[in-house]
Amino acid sequence: MEFLNELNESQRKAVEYIDGASLVIAGAGSGKTRVLTYKIAYLLKKGIHPTSILALTFTNKAAREMKERIASMVGEKTARYLWMGTFHSVFSRILRAEADKTDFSKNFSIYDSSDSNSLIKSIIKDLKLDEKQYKASQVHARISFAKNNLITPETYRTNADLAKADLYSKMPRLVDIYEIYSQRCKQADAMDFDDLLLQTNLLFRNRPDVLQKYRDAFSYILVDEYQDTNFAQYLIVRKLSEEHQRICVVGDDAQSIYSFRGANIDNILKFRNSYTNTQVFKLEQNYRSTQNIVNAANSLIDKNSEQIRKTVFSEKETGKPIKILNTFTDLEEGVVVAENINQLKFSQNFSYKEIAILYRTNSQSRVLEEALRKKGIPYRIYGGLSFYQRKEIKDVIAYCRLVVNHNDEEALKRIINVPARGIGDTTVAKLLDCARTQAVSVWDVLNDMLAYNLQVNAGTATKLANFRKVISVFAAQTETLNAYELMLQIVKVSGIINDTYVDKSPEAMSRQENVQELLKAVHEFCEQKTKAGETALLTDFLSEVSLLTDQDTGDDGESEKITMMTVHAAKGLEFRAVFIVGMEEDLFPSAYSLDSDRSLEEERRLFYVAITRAEELCFISYSKTRFRNGKTNMSNPSRFIRDIDPQYLDAPSERPETRWKEKPDWDEDFEFERKSFQRDSFKPRPVENTYVQPRKNLTKVGDAHLQTSKQIIENKNLPVGAFVKHAVFGIGKVLETTVTDGNEKAEIDFGEKGKKSLLLKFAKLELL
Repeated sequence: MEFLNELNESQRKAVEYIDGASLVIAGAGSGKTRVLTYKIAYLLKKGIHPTSILALTFTNKAAREMKERIASMVGEKTARYLWMGTFHSVFSRILRAEADKTDFSKNFSIYDSSDSNSLIKSIIKDLKLDEKQYKASQVHARISFAKNNLITPETYRTNADLAKADLYSKMPRLVDIYEIYSQRCKQADAMDFDDLLLQTNLLFRNRPDVLQKYRDAFSYILVDEYQDTNFAQYLIVRKLSEEHQRICVVGDDAQSIYSFRGANIDNILKFRNSYTNTQVFKLEQNYRSTQNIVNAANSLIDKNSEQIRKTVFSEKETGKPIKILNTFTDLEEGVVVAENINQLKFSQNFSYKEIAILYRTNSQSRVLEEALRKKGIPYRIYGGLSFYQRKEIKDVIAYCRLVVNHNDEEALKRIINVPARGIGDTTVAKLLDCARTQAVSVWDVLNDMLAYNLQVNAGTATKLANFRKVISVFAAQTETLNAYELMLQIVKVSGIINDTYVDKSPEAMSRQENVQELLKAVHEFCEQKTKAGETALLTDFLSEVSLLTDQDTGDDGESEKITMMTVHAAKGLEFRAVFIVGMEEDLFPSAYSLDSDRSLEEERRLFYVAITRAEELCFISYSKTRFRNGKTNMSNPSRFIRDIDPQYLDAPSERPETRWKEKPDWDEDFEFERKSFQRDSFKPRPVENTYVQPRKNLTKVGDAHLQTSKQIIENKNLPVGAFVKHAVFGIGKVLETTVTDGNEKAEIDFGEKGKKSLLLKFAKLELL
């Protein structure tokens, strides 16, 4: 096996151990994917049948790239039969194969977040609840956390702590919503993403014979990014591997940053407790970043107590220290970042696509975008609206979903009047009400409107009947036409494609191009499946598309643009130069992380991820003032900057000390909810928070700090170094004060507005 010679000693040891459980702790840029890929190839070369290997990833892209690499090493015919994919895709496959042992058919639909939120909104409306009190996204998040912790509606209803949490969060009917939501999903023959994990666990629990079938089938299990697994994922993997214990998990506890999605760092920290004689391998050589960046990241993460200790090192060049950019305002921060980017572009031969700007929250992008536009720097927002979330694409997909699953209510509601066919909201409401009253699906009502006594006029009944016929004609062809042929029929006959030609506007042209791109994607899918000797039916395509993530559908990275994204979205990516902006207390770390050491440590891991995205250069910026919550607030540099050994930083000579703040004064309702909702990881908390709740024990800024210029003159209390606000020039720093003929004058640096010499009695300055 000559390919083993391409590995370093640590990587090779991890690859060659196949006799039991192994934990591979892979530092940033250490070749984690290579180890996983080569280990699978090694197993195949050792004679293990490809169908006996289960490899689980978190993105389809990762699975696809690994499979292609394995195919180049062992041959495509062998690699083709690997059970390799995301948790959701693999377990969706199992659930469809074992559908007769569940409450769903093999053609069940998979709801995305928008489908789930739409259904929840309709339930809230049916229950006549306050939509402001019961926000669909919050309700969905709570249901998601429940499912990921294997809490069914029945269990939820009997849990006193959950009932108290709902009561104090002013959502006492949440359990009713959860119960109806589950019922409606079953009625629609649909699962959401969380159901794919929950229902697999229930299947294995209720049918030991099915569990044993897959235990026997998979003689070796490999898991990528194990630090990101939640309780439901952990339990499935544990059940499948507990007999033979031939399992290899790869991950980095220092990059565990998804607790808000249910990820539990304990899964990797306590992995050795779940298996006997676990071997631990540490990949410590970083092939991505310079020595300085690696050392800076090491000194940062060393401050965390919850970790598996390792010493990451780099044998690349020493590189430059991390540059600290200190600005007066967030607007100036954007300008400074843009100027540094142009310098990299025109003075150091960087291409725009080699540079990324990372921020803690999406709201920070606005001022940065403005600065980039003014400088003429092209950029893209990573994680924006993906291709499959665009309206015309969702419309076509909804038609396809309804064709293969007539009970899919969300799909039916979406396209029953797309293109417009005279079926209004009133008619749809009557349909839904009739279906609820009769305890049947909406499709059942459409099939026999007279029997179900649907109260519509003859004209409307004809329109509904015509719609049903169109869908039925398509459905009759699902087994005879491949995915491309059938979708082409749907696009043409439904009238969707004609709808995009109503005008010559750029928007209409874009919709046309998107539909054509979808047809191209289906055509490529059919070609690939046919080449592999597999079916290429519409149901197969829908199964694949429904499980795509943003990372699977994003830009190919070839466009010459700056990449802007949250740090969460940047995980797994790398760039020659990285700008980490907004490194201020209460922003990064988030104010919501200051309530516990565990939360604060996750924020530090998030910063670690940000730094280790950089190959050559890393910039960290913070602003002394930031406009948030409708006003300009003083900011303090993040404590995390102080966590980095100063020898690895190029910091300004004037480096203000970090102000260590007390724990935020939490809203009592939220605090009770946070503590009570679940033990350990089962706790709701915001993903990204832009605004910080004011502390009750602090005086309002307007009362305590704003003074008129007259007061400043009288009290002689405008110190050098103070920050002031001017109505025209904005926020500036006092450099010098002088008194001439009884008039006090100050020289003030207003950043990009320049230095100004102002008479205080006329300047009307506000002292910040």
